[in-house]
Amino acid sequence: MSDQILEAPKSRTPLYTAIAVVLVLLLAVAAYFFFIRDDADADTIRIGVVDDSDPYWDTFVDAAADEGLDIEIVNYDEYTLPNPALDEGAIDINQFQHIVFLAEYVASSGSDIVPIGSTAIYPLGLYSTRYDSVEDIPDGAEIVVPDDPSNRARALLILQSAGLIELQDGGSIFSDLSDVDEDASRVTVTEAAADLTASSLGDIAAAVINNDFLEPSGLTPEDAIAEDDPADPNAIPYVNIFAVRAEDKDNADYQKLVEIYQDTQSILDGVQEAAGGTAEFVKIPQADLEQSLRETVEETEANS
Repeated sequence: MSDQILEAPKSRTPLYTAIAVVLVLLLAVAAYFFFIRDDADADTIRIGVVDDSDPYWDTFVDAAADEGLDIEIVNYDEYTLPNPALDEGAIDINQFQHIVFLAEYVASSGSDIVPIGSTAIYPLGLYSTRYDSVEDIPDGAEIVVPDDPSNRARALLILQSAGLIELQDGGSIFSDLSDVDEDASRVTVTEAAADLTASSLGDIAAAVINNDFLEPSGLTPEDAIAEDDPADPNAIPYVNIFAVRAEDKDNADYQKLVEIYQDTQSILDGVQEAAGGTAEFVKIPQADLEQSLRETVEETEANS
C-alpha cells in the first residue's frame, strides 16, 4: 500500500462567495437602472408637437428647466399622430392643434382629451387691392372665400364679424354659402379654391386668403382689412391649445408649462418669428376652452 497521504478536497467556499458577490452587484446595478432610471423617466414630461425644428421649442425646454420641469419634445410627422399618441400614453401633453381639429378627433374616436391652455390664434384675413377698409366696400360688391369647408365657414364668420354679411342662426363652424342671409347682407359671397382666392383680387372687391398664399401674392398679414377677432366667441374654436388626457387636466406641472409658454417673452418672440408675424397670443380660461370643445364636438357629431 502506498504511504502517499491523500489530501482532502479543497473547499470551494471562497469561489461560491465570489460568485455570489458578483451576482449581488449585478442585481444592484440592474435594480438601479430599472428603478432609478424609470423614476427619472417618469419625471420627464413628454410633449408631442409637429414642428420641433422651430427654435422656440429649445427656448421652451430651457425655460421649463429653470422652473424645475424636465420636458422632452416628441416630434410627429403628421397631424393625425399626436392625439392617438396622447391617448395611448406615449406622450403626456400635446401642442399642435386648434379646438376644431381636436373636436373632430374626439367625435370620431370617443377620446377624452381636453384643452388645458391656449397659445395663439393665427388669423384668417380679408384682403383687397381696391379698398383700404371694410367700410369702403360698396353694397352689392363681390367677395370671394375659400371653398374648403373649414376655411369657408371661418371666412364667413369673419365677414359676419366685419358687418358685411349675416348668417342664419348666427353661423357656425359648418356654415356654407347657403347660410348667408342675402337680404340682410351688404355684399355677395362666392367661393374659389384656396390657392386661387388671391389671384381673384383684380376682379372683385375683396377675398379671404389663407396665410400660406399671402407671400406668393405679394401680401403681408398687415395688409388685411379684417380678420379673426380673438375676443369674438366665434373665434375660440380656432385657438391653438395645449391638450391632455382628462385625468390630467388639473396636473399642476402641466398647467405650469402653459404659464411658462404664455408668459415667457423669448418663447413668444420665437413663435411669432416662426409664424411670420401672424400669431395673436391669447389667454383663455381653461373652463371656457373646455366649454368650446364640448359645443364644437356636439356640432361636429350633429353634422357628421
